[in-house]
Parts: sequence; C-alpha cells; structure tokens
Amino acid sequence: MYRYFLQPQLDASNNSLIGYELLIRQRVDGKWVLPHDFASIPIDVQADLIRRTAQKLLLKIGSVSFNTNQSQFIDERIAEAIITAQKQIYPINLVLEVTEEKTDEHITNRQIIDQVHYFDEHGIQLSLDDIGTGINTYGHLKPILPYASEIKFAMQNFRQEGRADQIPENLKFWKDVADQHHLRLILEGVENEAEHEMANDLGIDFRQGWYYGKPHLFKLDGD
Repeated sequence: MYRYFLQPQLDASNNSLIGYELLIRQRVDGKWVLPHDFASIPIDVQADLIRRTAQKLLLKIGSVSFNTNQSQFIDERIAEAIITAQKQIYPINLVLEVTEEKTDEHITNRQIIDQVHYFDEHGIQLSLDDIGTGINTYGHLKPILPYASEIKFAMQNFRQEGRADQIPENLKFWKDVADQHHLRLILEGVENEAEHEMANDLGIDFRQGWYYGKPHLFKLDGD
C-alpha cells in the first residue's frame, strides 16, 4: 500500500500555507518506508493517490507538488495520467519537481522544453528541484530556466555531501538566478532558527523544512 506524506510549504512573509510537497511512502511490515524503486510504482497508482489526496485538500491550499526524474517527466503515459489528475483536482495546481537524479536515458534540453510547453497547456508547472547538486548544476539547467516556474534549493543535499559551508554562497547565487528569471525560489531543509534568519536576511519568503513542519501521513477515506 502507498500513501503520501505531506510537508508544508510556507510563505514566511505572512506565515501562510501555500502548498504541500507530496512524498510517497510504502507500507512494509507495519512501517512507512521510502519505496526501494520509485520507477516501479505504477503511474496509475500515483495518479489516483494524487487525485484522492488533493481532492481532500480543496479550498485549503493552492498547489501540490511531487517529484519526477527527467525520464519520467517526458514519459507520454505518465504525462497523460498527470494531466488527468490535474483536471480532477482543479483549481489546485500541480507542480512537477524534476530532481537531480541521473537516469540511464539521455534526455535533451529540447525534450524537457517541449514537455514544459505541453504541460503549460494544461496548467501544470515545472519546478527544478535540488539545484546546485547532482546533475542540476547551473550549466545544465541554464537553457531550461526561462521555461520553469520555480526552483528549489535543498540544503539537506549540501549537508549530505559535506558541503554545508558552501550553502550561504550558493544560496545567494541561486537567489540572483531566481530574481533574474522571475522564478519562485523555495528554500528546503530549514531546520533551525539560524537558517530561518538566514532566509530572512536574503529575502527568501518561500520555505520548507522541519523547522516549519515535518512530513506527516495524510490518511484517505477508508484508512
């Protein structure tokens, strides 16, 4: 069995909830765990979960977001299921977060951009997740930035790579990139007051992290 855990995304300028990131988990031996292979989860299962979850959140938030890698983002069958889900949960907006995960398949910028245009027609937005880590470097993302709606800076990735000391400099750089391209910038992984104040000093309003709320299981009817 699969369910989404929800983590709030806040606008710290007025302390308002703007949306949730949907983090899929699998029930194994009585515990909720990260799926061993996300790609093996049937897309119709995910789309149905998105629909059932979002419909219970109607009128409470403006958007829900969930992760795909580049291969999943351009997959026609996945796109069809996502668009169907978007129609069913309107007026909530779906945001697709394309992660830094490297896939075996070579994906071109043109494929990504063409798919962004296709999703745009259905009100689905592109978020570039995990910027500055993995394959989501500035050089790699630069051609795609004009077509995105949002970028996400995940401080936890820098911590895991032993690069925590590089967070302030990199965050300032990506804040400038966001301003230049008129993108939403969401700061992920905010864990304490010092990081909260750093975001205040940099003028970054949109945030996500344990400091504001841990992911929590969202039960569906019948659970």
